[in-house]
Amino acid sequence: MPKTPLDKTDYQILHHLQNNARITNIELADDIGLSPSPCLRRVKSLENNGVLKRYVAIVDAKAVGLPISVFVSVSLNRQERQGLEEFEHTVEQYQEVMECYLMTGSSDYLLRVVVPDLESYERFLSNKLTRIKGIANIQSSFALKQVVYKTELPLGN
Repeated sequence: MPKTPLDKTDYQILHHLQNNARITNIELADDIGLSPSPCLRRVKSLENNGVLKRYVAIVDAKAVGLPISVFVSVSLNRQERQGLEEFEHTVEQYQEVMECYLMTGSSDYLLRVVVPDLESYERFLSNKLTRIKGIANIQSSFALKQVVYKTELPLGN
């Protein structure tokens, strides 16, 4: 549940911004049936309350030479706070790591790594990931094809 209650208009704003963050305030206001001033106030409120975190451009990984996605399961020797924090702080620094999740189940972390080729992944693995203290096991799975990729959250359907 959001910290601040959201109404139907807030969800409409979020829907439009998730699909086109470059939309002008006037276009957004027109699309959701508000005048520009209240629309802008609502957008600013969503930003100030942390609902809208930032605005970004989505880049096609293949178009910029990063066609390989690897999902990496990492298990640590021990699941103590200091070891978890050290691992998390270290992988945050690696530009190849696009996402990192603390998991339940058979591994402690799941990472999504993007690289231009297999040799680059091998270098990432041997020069970076395997050098982190406390790792017990690393298992890599290579994505063959991206079937679904969404950035819009399923809000208020």
